[in-house]
Amino acid sequence: MSRTVVRGGLVVTAAEELYADVLIEGPRIAALAAHGSACAEDWTADRVIDATGRYVIPGGVDVHTHLDFPFDGTFSADTFATGTRAAAWGGTTTVVDFAVQSRGHTLREGLDLWYAKADGQCAVDYAFHMILSDVNDATLKEMDLLVEEGITSFRLYMTYPGTYHSDDGQILRALRRAADNGALVMVHAENGVAIDVLTGQALAEGRTGPRHHGEVRDPLLEAEATHRAIQLARVAGAPLYVVHVSAREAAEELAAARDRDLPVFGETCPQYLFLSAEKLAVPGFEGAKYVCTAPLRPPEHQAALWRALHTGDLQVVSTDHCPFNFAGQKEQGRGDFSKIPGGLPGIEHRMDLLHQAVVAGRLSRRRWIELACAAPARMFGLAGRKGSLAPGADADVVVYDPAAEHTLSAATHHMNVDYSAYEGMRVTGRAETVLVRGEPVLDRGAYVGRAGYGHFLPRGTCGRP
Repeated sequence: MSRTVVRGGLVVTAAEELYADVLIEGPRIAALAAHGSACAEDWTADRVIDATGRYVIPGGVDVHTHLDFPFDGTFSADTFATGTRAAAWGGTTTVVDFAVQSRGHTLREGLDLWYAKADGQCAVDYAFHMILSDVNDATLKEMDLLVEEGITSFRLYMTYPGTYHSDDGQILRALRRAADNGALVMVHAENGVAIDVLTGQALAEGRTGPRHHGEVRDPLLEAEATHRAIQLARVAGAPLYVVHVSAREAAEELAAARDRDLPVFGETCPQYLFLSAEKLAVPGFEGAKYVCTAPLRPPEHQAALWRALHTGDLQVVSTDHCPFNFAGQKEQGRGDFSKIPGGLPGIEHRMDLLHQAVVAGRLSRRRWIELACAAPARMFGLAGRKGSLAPGADADVVVYDPAAEHTLSAATHHMNVDYSAYEGMRVTGRAETVLVRGEPVLDRGAYVGRAGYGHFLPRGTCGRP
């Protein structure tokens, strides 16, 4: 069994910071010991990684990605091969992607399609949530079978009538089933029926550009749907996870629920923390690059999201990585913003963007790791394996240079998309060496990974952050 020692770095986890060496045996972490201690000095290894002046952190866990994802006749630009390679470049070693049940098909059919998409393609480890778009007696029974298989979270949409939308009764039925089988229900909380009314009115009035995508998806419609989802979860006696929270009012609904000790959880994404609705209003059609749902909000919403991350009312930062090229994909919405494929690229930049909050004093180093690594692992049944540097955990280890400066750009990123949502942004901090289960995928800034190295991860029932 091969042995690796990572020496001399500042180990940062959600629980502690210490100058320690990390011993890796095969695919798992064997021990940590204070740097310079007799114990650490006695370790011998096949590979020694010098982490002096660096942070040694757990690999990132991104629990919200859409690789090879269908939208109106096209697919998101990153496959499992390109998307997981880009994740590795950014220090993320585990992704949880969304398998899709299409209307009229079984959950099994959708899941098997995603297994086939990912098989032999991934550079990092991966798992699946299941999008539940057709709630009926048969699919509710299938939920139980998928939980036994390690697919322990299910997403429902309160938006997109005609495709993925579930009404309140369907959501309640799924929540009640999850209360029995231990699964976690995730919701996209926007009032899709009302949004469709506003969309139709805007288009009829000639308001067709990208800026109007954000205007019709009013923050109050996100807050209303969030409130409704929380009440349905209360009736069902089930926990609830709200994805990509973007609006101040929605965050306030989560905070109020958590003040009542309800098992309600939420995530936000870097785009809502660092970008605003002003991007949608740039001249011409360039704003289409920033169309995503929930939409980018006016700048004042950012302060509320940062506050919720501080107070614990939001527990996770994921990417909602769903990239579409501007040329040929986003452009299909010229003259009708409702036809612009929604989604932004970000899987490569999440760890670095959050590190900017550490540099600015907005987050502690430990809170950075909590939000990006530890809490998502606990939330989604990967505790003990991912998101920590404890003995026995998978040796997903990132040597991170906190002083490295670089500029985010489509010219240099590794995502398979023709623009960057953060073009020209100067950031401090970068993954230098990345190990997945003890093997390098990034070695001192050089990619050494391979498609097919990543393992599928059956997950336990979802925990609590």
